[in-house]
Amino acid sequence: MRARDVANLVRPFHDEGDESAAKSRELILALLEGGESPFSRDHFTPGHITATAVVLTPDRRRFLLVHHRRLDRWLLPGGHVELEDPAVWETARREAIEETGVEISDVLKPLLVGLDVHAIPARGREPLHLHHDLVFRFGAATERLGASREVREVSWCRVTEFEKYNLPVSIRRSVLRAMWGYESGGNGRAPR
Repeated sequence: MRARDVANLVRPFHDEGDESAAKSRELILALLEGGESPFSRDHFTPGHITATAVVLTPDRRRFLLVHHRRLDRWLLPGGHVELEDPAVWETARREAIEETGVEISDVLKPLLVGLDVHAIPARGREPLHLHHDLVFRFGAATERLGASREVREVSWCRVTEFEKYNLPVSIRRSVLRAMWGYESGGNGRAPR
């Protein structure tokens, strides 16, 4: 995976109503253009690239959430880039499968639907650092799930349940973009 390829994917992303995503876009591009190892989970200053999945049910009415064991909150499945990941959206796909057992369909192609830079608390040898997160939409082939040791619980959620799961605005916006088929001027779609 090359920083230049990921930057080319991020650069055209824009949502004029989302100032937070615009700021995250600037920070992600700065990391990709100037970071020594932007994909390494050991790159703490200013942080590293991560990838997250908005997985929609086959009828596209619900999306997948995990109750993260370490952070003790409901989030979208996602995580760190691994060396064997051929593309950043493949990181999001792999993490969703590992964390939930979901079967990803090829009907919906990966689509960049969100950018979110957020702080991760210090723990053990890891200092406080930033995750420069790229959020991609996928479709599930079935609704069968199974939690991994990394998560406490998995659930299909409706947009009317945002409050029930106490989801941050960045997740809500990414989910809505995923459900609406957001195209970022036609350039938000991951290359095929």
